[in-house]
Amino acid sequence: MSSLLRFQARIGQRTLLLTTAAVPLTGWAIHAATLHKQLAATRKDPLTGLLCRDAYTARARRLLARHGDDTTVVIVDQDHFKAVNDTMGHPAGDAVLAATAARLTAWAGPRASVGRLGGDEFAVVLELPAARLEQRLAQLVRMLHTPVVLEDGRTADVAASVGAASPDAVGSRDLTLLQRAADAALYDGKHSGRAAVASPAHTTVPSINGRRAGRSGTAVWGRVA
Repeated sequence: MSSLLRFQARIGQRTLLLTTAAVPLTGWAIHAATLHKQLAATRKDPLTGLLCRDAYTARARRLLARHGDDTTVVIVDQDHFKAVNDTMGHPAGDAVLAATAARLTAWAGPRASVGRLGGDEFAVVLELPAARLEQRLAQLVRMLHTPVVLEDGRTADVAASVGAASPDAVGSRDLTLLQRAADAALYDGKHSGRAAVASPAHTTVPSINGRRAGRSGTAVWGRVA
């Protein structure tokens, strides 16, 4: 065999090796992209598109570490949600949950951590200094009490209870403690049409079946007439 033919044969073998090696690499790249999408999907609630509990918690803790006392934790609980499901049907209930999620996302902004904790309970952690807290919570209450127009043209009257806690008011930057305080404040103002803001006393309220006993002396903002 001439030297030219031997050279061409070597080039052909190398090309074949590179080509066959590229096949599994390409397959892995496609698999990795699919896996990434699946993992991203598991981080979000399929109905509302909000972060699931673990993803919400991780992002919330980063925000607390970054912004400290200028951070606010907000817990939202849909009022009379069972009545919506019972009288208007479960698709209407799903639409209300999706609308609530969209409103929370719009209110909190892209840098916040907004999650669905389960059922009709939501949580938000965002950078929100005390000087703006009253105005922003009143805005949130108005948004959450705006009727939801369904796809079939019906209108669902909605309401939600809101509790908030901030590190400077509560005296801690621990997410679990802040959520407990916000939840306790929420139940102080349940069905009042106002957002309730936690004090240090709310961190010690005992849990009753996962809910907090009420405690007086809570600041409340944003009454809806």
